[in-house]
Amino acid sequence: MAETRWLAEHELQAWRNLNLMYSQLSGLLARELAGSGLSYPDYLVLAMLSDLPDQRVRPSEMGCLLGWEKSRVSHHVARMERRGLVGRERCPTDQRGWFIAMTETGRAAIAAAAPEHVEAVRRHAMGLLTDDEIATLDRICQKILDQLPREG
Repeated sequence: MAETRWLAEHELQAWRNLNLMYSQLSGLLARELAGSGLSYPDYLVLAMLSDLPDQRVRPSEMGCLLGWEKSRVSHHVARMERRGLVGRERCPTDQRGWFIAMTETGRAAIAAAAPEHVEAVRRHAMGLLTDDEIATLDRICQKILDQLPREG
């Protein structure tokens, strides 16, 4: 059995700060979104759909894009569908397949929530960094993401 390679103090400190930052920032963004009637996961789904040309996507692709497991996509989309934010559309080339599609209600909700959310992201995160720091952060995230298994 291999000996455990414990994190060095500087690695441990960076790891703890990363986890604390993610937890506090996602909680803060969720609280700030609450006034819009959207949860943070609602916002992520609608923002992702709004970036797609036809504003619809297969559930498996949504899982990959958001890093969610199949069951999480299914349950969350069902809740959003009951609220009229998204709908299901049959796939014309696969009789068993379907798309998650943004509804007019979903478009209105994301249009109303996005300006304040983007400003919050800028105020609490991206606006605190230089362009070089943002590029470094992106490279670090991509390097880690590239070796992680994809959900979906």
